[in-house]
Amino acid sequence: MDGLLSSLGIAWFASFAICVLLVVTKSHHGHLSMDSAIGVQKIHEAPTPRIGGLAVAGGLLIGLAVAGPAARSVLLPMLLAALPAFLIGLWEDVTKRVRVRTRLGVTMLSGLLGWIITGVSLTRVNVPGMDYVLSTVLPISVLFTAFAVTGAANAFNIIDGFNGLSSGVAIVCLSALAAIAGRAGDIPMVYACAFIGAAALGFLLVNFPWGKIFLGDGGAYLLGFLIGWIAVWLPMRNHGISVWATLLACAYPILETGFSIWRRSRRDRSPGDADRLHLHSLVQRRVVVKLFPQASGLVRNSMTGALMWCAALVPAVLAAQFPSNSALLAVCFALCALGYSAVYARLTQFRWCFRAATLATEASAA
Repeated sequence: MDGLLSSLGIAWFASFAICVLLVVTKSHHGHLSMDSAIGVQKIHEAPTPRIGGLAVAGGLLIGLAVAGPAARSVLLPMLLAALPAFLIGLWEDVTKRVRVRTRLGVTMLSGLLGWIITGVSLTRVNVPGMDYVLSTVLPISVLFTAFAVTGAANAFNIIDGFNGLSSGVAIVCLSALAAIAGRAGDIPMVYACAFIGAAALGFLLVNFPWGKIFLGDGGAYLLGFLIGWIAVWLPMRNHGISVWATLLACAYPILETGFSIWRRSRRDRSPGDADRLHLHSLVQRRVVVKLFPQASGLVRNSMTGALMWCAALVPAVLAAQFPSNSALLAVCFALCALGYSAVYARLTQFRWCFRAATLATEASAA
């Protein structure tokens, strides 16, 4: 146990130290790494390095070097598979010119690479009919798995809008997945969750609350892909765990992504178009600004990120409590989706209802 704690501490400190190094040297790399304060979704007040993913990756690699064989047995294959997704995200962080479809395609390639390396794909989702298809038609199983982890990677990129939001939600999701793995006795997966969480925490302590560095597309894709792959691999390794448990553990970023695609499609816009209509953006403008009218923009930014952790915490706790009960987990996921829709409607239409996706114009939520 002491060896595990020390290796986790090394992963955390390495991530933290790399973040600090990137911040103090930004005058040397800022012409490439800075995120502009101008844009539809920009809420920070000054250009900031957006290559925090390098710190998370560095922390994981250094932690992996000192990790025991149990953690390494699952961490190493996942990191190798995540490499294309991380690199294309990092390339976007540096160039700001990579198309959304290109990033999604390369992330999908990472999902396929994960199957090639591990031989793991979703053969059940605890839904009659779908389980038969997934267990008997390998190409569908592999493509469905790659699509799922691509969605998870993109989901964490979508919620990366405020200080501490994406990395904090990642830690919440990883904690739930670790608890589920622990109840199943899957110690290597517990270790993997702990190492990824330690690296994310090292970044979080520099990003939150002062916003000295951002996760960037590379970091968001890396964390999202790793969490998505754990959500796939964990129930496939442990047949007593329902796929609905790992889905519910990651419910907030998944619901945010699904709802954003639905909302934009109803307004005849591309799913990749930027806007300020995500739930976290609305919470900042409609809740945090009103509760703290005298607070600075930085304080509001960080308070929004912390407040949104609660949106991830509720489904994560439910998932950890009932990891084997598919019916109950599905009901919990549906209730979380209804709750999300009701809150979104309240913030956009100023009444409690379940029709927020009928939003027709951006002016309604301005």
